[in-house]
Amino acid sequence: MLTGIITIEANYGFSVKRTQLAPNCRRTGGENSFSNMSENHSQDFVIRFAGEGGQGLVTSADAMARAAANAGYYVSTFSTFPSQIMGGPASSQVRISNTPVLCSGDNVDVLVSLDEYAYNNHQHDLSENGVAIYNSGEFQLPGGGQYFGIDADELAKSTGNTRAANMVTIGAVANLIGFSLEEIDAFITQRFTRGRPGDDEIIESNKQAIRLGADVAANSGFSVGTLAAPIPPDYDQIMITGNAALALGAVTAGVDFYAGYPISPATTILVWMEQNLVGPGRFAHQVSSEIEAISAIVGAGYAGKKSMTATAGPGLSLMSEGIGLAWMAEIPCVVVDVQRGGPSTGLPTKSEQSDLLLCLNPGHGDMSIPILAPGSVEECFDAGALAVNWAERYQGPVILMSEFGQAEKGENIRRPELADVKVERRSIYEGSNGYARYQSWNGEGLSPMPIPGGPGAYVANGSEHDERGDTTHLPRHHIRLTERRFKKLDLLGDAHYEIENDGAIAMIMSWGSSKGPAREAYERLQESGADVGWLYSMALNPLPDEMKSALERANLVIVPELNYTGQWSAVLRQHGYRAESVTQYTGLPFKPATLVDRIGARLAELRAEKGMVLA
Repeated sequence: MLTGIITIEANYGFSVKRTQLAPNCRRTGGENSFSNMSENHSQDFVIRFAGEGGQGLVTSADAMARAAANAGYYVSTFSTFPSQIMGGPASSQVRISNTPVLCSGDNVDVLVSLDEYAYNNHQHDLSENGVAIYNSGEFQLPGGGQYFGIDADELAKSTGNTRAANMVTIGAVANLIGFSLEEIDAFITQRFTRGRPGDDEIIESNKQAIRLGADVAANSGFSVGTLAAPIPPDYDQIMITGNAALALGAVTAGVDFYAGYPISPATTILVWMEQNLVGPGRFAHQVSSEIEAISAIVGAGYAGKKSMTATAGPGLSLMSEGIGLAWMAEIPCVVVDVQRGGPSTGLPTKSEQSDLLLCLNPGHGDMSIPILAPGSVEECFDAGALAVNWAERYQGPVILMSEFGQAEKGENIRRPELADVKVERRSIYEGSNGYARYQSWNGEGLSPMPIPGGPGAYVANGSEHDERGDTTHLPRHHIRLTERRFKKLDLLGDAHYEIENDGAIAMIMSWGSSKGPAREAYERLQESGADVGWLYSMALNPLPDEMKSALERANLVIVPELNYTGQWSAVLRQHGYRAESVTQYTGLPFKPATLVDRIGARLAELRAEKGMVLA
């Protein structure tokens, strides 16, 4: 049985040539459906595998991505699947390009369906000249369509390796996009050379499977062009997911205590920490609840550790009181919220950007938690490190927001220079007892933090307190310390931001993982001559001063975000900025073409309102 649907997207257009049919394949397209494209090179393809969970869809997309990355291409993967362990409709895709990839792209060009349900539910994503590969060992399609069948299981058996069906499919896809089989051979050799008996046989059978699939596609009468030669970057790269990059950044900045409860889509951070946060002075542990997790990291932060946990929306709700304690007692710690569809159980394995208001004010009373929201896999590493540094610097909790679509997305990014990462540590008190931990502060040097067992004993108190931490209800202390806690946010002004074409009729300001498709839409609009600018900040709270100034100057800020209520634009309006949202709440990421259409229409309205002549 085929193990997925392959979708290949050619964003720069293509045509298809037809050749002689071979056994194991079915040509059903019309005789004049496609034109010759032997000279047509495309810079960009998207490949999707679809079927049921457990059929190796993610493995297929990952293998294709790694082979392409090894060949010098830029790649990005995206998967969507149900929340059950096995079964249910799922898909996984890879976008391959000879230029940096910003997002998962628009419609697909080659669809490989493992079952009829998958074909019926994904065929609508095919581009105008897209081609589907269907699992002829499972179902049949009538004549007249832009598709052909392949029985990958039977072909895999002929190699002596029944587990090589994925490679048959990958070979077919490689032929359709003109991708070098030798590059896939190199990946197979690297992947299966493990120093075990039988490695050579496995490698050879997989190479045979690749060629069997390629032969079927070559004789099917279909092609979607030839992938242009790669333009390899002049720097070293690694293939990594968003969650792994985030965890690596945090550990590089010194996280030495991690406690977490498994919850989709944050569980892979816990797994990564259990595997990598090892050695003397380091601790990673799976706890029994989110309440235990937040309590543990607050305690560890109080004891002098750089502590962290990761959860999703439902878990963040349970952590609210603990986050409030860390804010009130001024204890450094990092909470990662990998967002998913909600409310309640909602969509555990889908993307949404709907926890923003909860993260800004996760508990009762006056608080304003620092928030970082990286916009790419590469930025996940930077945000992981910066979140730890921010917590240490301002002595309090920091929330790092990601979401499902970014958490499991794999990309080849510039290899981080770990030695260059700035590592900040809290100021530790080394004087004598009688120290006033919570004394007044003028905004310059934040008072040092005593470590239990050392000098300067104090009470880390969730009740309002005096300078030593002792409970008090006197108004003057509550006024003084409320102002102190908010003033500390002024220490956090060094997050990455972007401002381009300031002064345009409208500015696009995405946040989180919507940055990629929004950026691609912005570049397309710019190429078409649209009067539009670009704003982006990794920090949502506090915003950099330069970003505030740009927002004040903006005529209108258009915010693409994955939620129903337009949360970020609502926050911006609350602060007096002119903002409105372009929303989507399907559980899937934006397509750049969707944003081009919707933002372009809004720009036309603005020009008409101002009496400007449309180009």
